[in-house]
Amino acid sequence: MDTVSPQPSSEISEWVSRAALRLEDKVIAWRRDIHQNPELSYHETRTAALAAKHLAALGYEVTTGVGETGVVGVLKGGKPGPVVALRADMDALPVEERVDLPFASKVKAPWHGQMTGVMHACGHDAHVAILMGVAEILAEYRAELTGHGEAPVPAQPKEGFEGRPSGAQAMIDQGALADPVPSAIFGLHVTSAQASGVIALRPGGLMASADRLRINVHGRQTHASMPWRGVDPVVTSAQIILALQTVITRQIESTATPAVLSISTIHGGVRSNILPTTSPWKARCASTTRRCAPTSSGASPRRRPPSADAGGATAEVDIGEGVPVTYNDPALTRWGTQSLGDGVGAERVTESRPVMGAEDFSLLANVVPGMFYFLGVTPPDEDPHRRPPTTRRCSISTSRR
Repeated sequence: MDTVSPQPSSEISEWVSRAALRLEDKVIAWRRDIHQNPELSYHETRTAALAAKHLAALGYEVTTGVGETGVVGVLKGGKPGPVVALRADMDALPVEERVDLPFASKVKAPWHGQMTGVMHACGHDAHVAILMGVAEILAEYRAELTGHGEAPVPAQPKEGFEGRPSGAQAMIDQGALADPVPSAIFGLHVTSAQASGVIALRPGGLMASADRLRINVHGRQTHASMPWRGVDPVVTSAQIILALQTVITRQIESTATPAVLSISTIHGGVRSNILPTTSPWKARCASTTRRCAPTSSGASPRRRPPSADAGGATAEVDIGEGVPVTYNDPALTRWGTQSLGDGVGAERVTESRPVMGAEDFSLLANVVPGMFYFLGVTPPDEDPHRRPPTTRRCSISTSRR
């Protein structure tokens, strides 16, 4: 890219490495503190305050409350040139932590009307801690930075799109990438699928888009001993769920893009001896559809699902867009891959296969050229293929580091 500075020299790489080692203990302490005090989406007030205080102390111009709980810090460099943005997400998940660690989360919070455990089961605590460390290194090096140097976003609320809008979109809507306008944005995600210190990325589509699918199936209530006197929405829902898989196998060109359609929840009825009806009981299926190509002929499972009316039931179908494909700008990624290789060794930078998980970093990368990559966190004495995944695409290491 014309707007990207030349490759860093070995002298700069060595200086950054020394600075990173000097800050290692601080980054670990930040990560453990955030991990022990997780906050759900759009409730990340403590984490946001921690990031904002740190950035302000380093001399960043700090704006809080961006996208409700997000933080933007801008560091002005000493030389003219383009602006670079760095992003980290900070929300935790409604997951109970069951590991024996001194910094394990004991936090509980309401989620969909129920109290549940809260933990950083997807590594966002590490993301914030890493970027706080990077922000400190850049502040020390500000005389050599160009333009505004950096517009970090270390406190993006809610990475994802279920329920409320994604944190990335909320921050975009409130001008996080508008003043200054970055020439490029970078993000990372820790993963247990790779050994510690191994970096994986690819140009073009890295992660899938994800759309929301909801189906409400309406039947007619009857006693379970006399199903012929009503219309069973539960059996109809089961038939729809099975038939939906033919959308993937028969309606999407398999050579164009990988695609997944998963039904993750189904609800219906309240008693074992009553078949539910349209009101107030109904069977509801919820799913996400995922694909790894931004546009592809025949690759969008947006056709209406198989009809429910064959058995006398009716269905309401709601398909809502979630997040687009996480697309790595090819020119920026070529530069970034070389730069990462210079910093950590080319042998530790690998090409990733397309990943069916989704990331709302994709929304930021739709505004300015972006590069996203995976950072391995599995300890070297453990097999990444045997590391347990979490409720999402990532896992968190139970290493005491």
